[in-house]
Amino acid sequence: MITIALSKGRIFEETTPLLAAAGIHALEAPEASRKLILPTNRPDVRLLIVRATDVPTYVQYGAADLGIAGKDVLTEHGGEGLYQPLDLQIARCKMMVAVREDFDYFGSIRRGARLKVVTKYVKTAREHFANKGMHVDLIKLYGSMELGPLVGLADAIVDLVSTGGTLRANQLKAVEEIADISSRLVVNQASLKLKRGELQPIMDSFAQAVAENGKK
Repeated sequence: MITIALSKGRIFEETTPLLAAAGIHALEAPEASRKLILPTNRPDVRLLIVRATDVPTYVQYGAADLGIAGKDVLTEHGGEGLYQPLDLQIARCKMMVAVREDFDYFGSIRRGARLKVVTKYVKTAREHFANKGMHVDLIKLYGSMELGPLVGLADAIVDLVSTGGTLRANQLKAVEEIADISSRLVVNQASLKLKRGELQPIMDSFAQAVAENGKK
């Protein structure tokens, strides 16, 4: 049995064509089902529907052989015990620093101000500001980061930005790019040794599909 861990929403939707390229089709849509283990047209392949932040953990500890996870999640996780052979070039966005539209971010930096920053991505934010020689106070939130600067909890946020629509709707502006983000294929290292014959064709199909998409 091959087990593939991935999350609902954009990653699942954008992974579906890659799975199809490998001849794998979910028999139920996660949005229409309460099941957390979805069968596929292949009796030897099943899909685990988990939180995006949990995908690396399921793969690391062998509960899943393969997983699809964003670079943001993998950076926070640390990637221990994971083989990351392929950037799937899906669910693309940017990790950004954003502030209120009326906040002078760069002026604050020049003055040496100690900023308060809310984020779900504490490791990423800590490394970014440390590399800039900035001292910041990091406050961890799990959602609605945009509220932080609006209610005085923080001066800035570090979050994923796709179109920027949520920032604009909340009178925020992106001021600094930290990293390009996309989703990666992650593989349990023990599974790769024990099940290479079963896993390699799937990995090869993904790689071919990504290469073909890159030509379009």
